[in-house]
Amino acid sequence: MKDMLVRLMELPEIWALEAKLLEKENIVIRKAIAPEKHLLTEWVNEQFGAYWKSEVEVAFSRQPVSCWIAQRGNGILGFACYESTARNFFGPTGTKESERGKGIGKILLIKALESLKEMGYAYAIIGGVGPIEFYEKTVGAKVIEGSERSIYQNLLRKP
Repeated sequence: MKDMLVRLMELPEIWALEAKLLEKENIVIRKAIAPEKHLLTEWVNEQFGAYWKSEVEVAFSRQPVSCWIAQRGNGILGFACYESTARNFFGPTGTKESERGKGIGKILLIKALESLKEMGYAYAIIGGVGPIEFYEKTVGAKVIEGSERSIYQNLLRKP
């Protein structure tokens, strides 16, 4: 998998989509807070696995927490972290399968990238990208050539 680079100076506006999700779907998107760590990390482990759970745990070690969440009532619908694996890195991020296609992932992505911009970054790295087309279309991200050899290349794995 390759990494991507995204320019943070011209992120798309999402307030209208966010308002629509709140009104039509009763979905709230906000920063996670410390007392929710156990709930979110368990959910991420169930939905996406132990590696992403570890990265979410790192996001909760930051103050403020470097993770956005989407929820409906008491149910978690999605998350997006930044500065978990490395400085200026976006990810991991994921949306519950039954909730995909509503714009939740797009809002979480842009909120997290806006957080990186507020930290003073002009560009951000999206590491180990799966859906390249989504990032190209949503935020104009570009593939970093030669990034197949990335921070994840020697990741420990269960035998």
